[in-house]
Amino acid sequence: MYEKVSIPEIFGMNVFNDAVMRERLPKKIYNELKNTIENGERLRSDVADIVANAMKDWAIERGATHYTHWFQPMTGITAEKHDAFLTPMGDGTAIMEFSGKTLIKGESDASSFPSGGLRTTFEARGYTAWDCTSPAFLKEDASGVTLCIPTAFCSYTGEALDKKTPLLRSLEAINLQGLRILRLFGNTTTKRIVVSVGAEQEYFLIDKDLYKKRKDLIFTGRTLFGAKPPKGQELDDHYFGNIKERIACFMHELNVELWKLGVSAKTQHNEVAPAQHELAPVYADANIATDHNQLIMEALKRIAGHHNLVCLLHEKPFAGVNGSGKHDNWSICTDDGQNLLDPGKTPHENLQFLLFLVAVIKAVDVHADLLRMFAANPGNDHRLGAAEAPPAIISIFLGEQLENILNQFEARDVKNSIQGEKMQIGVSTMPTLKKDATDRNRTSPFAFTGNKFEFRMVPSSASIAGPNFLINTIVADVLAEFADELEKADDFEGCVREIIRKTYVEHKRILFDGNGYSDEWVEEAKRRGLPNFRYMVDSIPSLITQKSIDVFTRHGVLSEVELHSRAEITYDLYINQISIEARTMIDMASKQIRPAVMKYSGMLANDISVINSVGGDSSVEKEIFDKITANLKEFNEALKHLEVVTEKAINFEGDTQSKAIFFKDEVSVAMERLRKPSDELELLVDEKVWPFPTYGELLFNI
Repeated sequence: MYEKVSIPEIFGMNVFNDAVMRERLPKKIYNELKNTIENGERLRSDVADIVANAMKDWAIERGATHYTHWFQPMTGITAEKHDAFLTPMGDGTAIMEFSGKTLIKGESDASSFPSGGLRTTFEARGYTAWDCTSPAFLKEDASGVTLCIPTAFCSYTGEALDKKTPLLRSLEAINLQGLRILRLFGNTTTKRIVVSVGAEQEYFLIDKDLYKKRKDLIFTGRTLFGAKPPKGQELDDHYFGNIKERIACFMHELNVELWKLGVSAKTQHNEVAPAQHELAPVYADANIATDHNQLIMEALKRIAGHHNLVCLLHEKPFAGVNGSGKHDNWSICTDDGQNLLDPGKTPHENLQFLLFLVAVIKAVDVHADLLRMFAANPGNDHRLGAAEAPPAIISIFLGEQLENILNQFEARDVKNSIQGEKMQIGVSTMPTLKKDATDRNRTSPFAFTGNKFEFRMVPSSASIAGPNFLINTIVADVLAEFADELEKADDFEGCVREIIRKTYVEHKRILFDGNGYSDEWVEEAKRRGLPNFRYMVDSIPSLITQKSIDVFTRHGVLSEVELHSRAEITYDLYINQISIEARTMIDMASKQIRPAVMKYSGMLANDISVINSVGGDSSVEKEIFDKITANLKEFNEALKHLEVVTEKAINFEGDTQSKAIFFKDEVSVAMERLRKPSDELELLVDEKVWPFPTYGELLFNI
């Protein structure tokens, strides 16, 4: 049964948060650390020593024996090396030590993580550097209690080898440019621009015993074979449906563990596909929200095992039902509580809001190719563009109210804002509801949803750092351009109005409020000149165009060398993932499916012989036998073809881009060719003979 908990009592209990620091640090040291966190002032070594000692004492009191620099390399997951606090003394005893130097800096083998050529085997040194803007926390698991210190990860030569460093750089960029705009509007009190992010996390849960019988799930995270079950999501009965008790127990434990870590897990529900669910936290500063999302993914996988479940974070673990995404809700606020994307009651008069709004519109239009790339991974190729997720074409949904206002600006005749009406439900006991001024559009990849933008394309298994540091950077770039113009203006308000009007006119092609799933939109987007990268590999070159290099280097977020390294890493990721999938498919087809089908075919042939020997009618058996034989022949030919093209791909001689394209055009196509006859055979072969659990068992046996 459920553990009874008091959320206020346990929330953040495993976090070295502001309340703990205020209690345990001398007031002067606390103020100096807060100044570093909030204003970017350099932290003195003597301050770090005192903070480290307080952090150590707090952690040990809570059972910690080890500490680790917790970082986020380019693998997309987290990394950690545990060291004990223990320091042996000369007399055979030991003490527990943790210095400021150890807190601030660690060392890791940089050559063993993806670096895109920045580090080689003989150039191994890399450093982890304490990120004091994200609080340290305690991780409790089977190994005990470990103090985890969020850190950035860089090479010996200073290049970023992680997801966190460019995110932190981008936050400084948007802070600098956003403050320039606010000062021009007369705001002298705001000290810092804060990017606020809330990432909704979708995931699947399946039975662990069934999972262990599927090599494809074990090695690739998705099913490479599987016929459509009799029931999928057609009845829409899973979405927001009653949560099964086994899943509810899992969710309860998950919430408790996340609350202890200060992760504000707020919303939980069943998603559209069977066995699919969602968790959404309360919004947090972008850096902390990114760290929290990594903790959420780790907790999902770890806690699932406690309930004999497995959590699948792949974007498309099952064909034929909805896949999983991660809706990234992005907004910009001030440190004194103002949401800069809040339209207010009369948005047509809110020039500051409209200026920030058109800055986002321009940024997305100019860098739509990059947004697509930062939502790319091999799993998302199976999800984007289907009638279940945003299309691969980037567009923005603003809603009727804001588009109407911008149209008024275009006509230079701004008069009013459309207001939401009152809605009568038709039942006397029901209250009258006030409608929003605008509907929502779930087919839009980048939708304005009240006081934020929702980037709906982010892969469910990916770090949200990349999408957010990109949005921060491109918006900062446009704000800088606006500030340059406004700082020279004689008529400030007139210049603001003209920037809003001109930006809208030049970039309104990116706005679309219709059905993003339709074929008509694909044609319309092409007519508008919007990029359409259907596959991940096609989007990667956008990372190293001159336009991309210019915007990232202009704001110090990524250097040209770092961008090229990330392109190489992304190509390698695709190559390695598809290679693993192809080899897994060959293994399953050769060792499991083909022997099982041949066995059943032999059994069926024997039945036919027996029936014929006694003068019976074996026409049905013969018909099934012929279908199996035809599909098995097609299956065997497809298998041999996949073996050939996979071998060619693995031994491909050429650059990584050409190799990745070969994997996309040849290997992925060969995999789909093999799957078709296999799924047909699954429907013909006795389920007792079929070598692994079917979709029906995986999706509904919870």
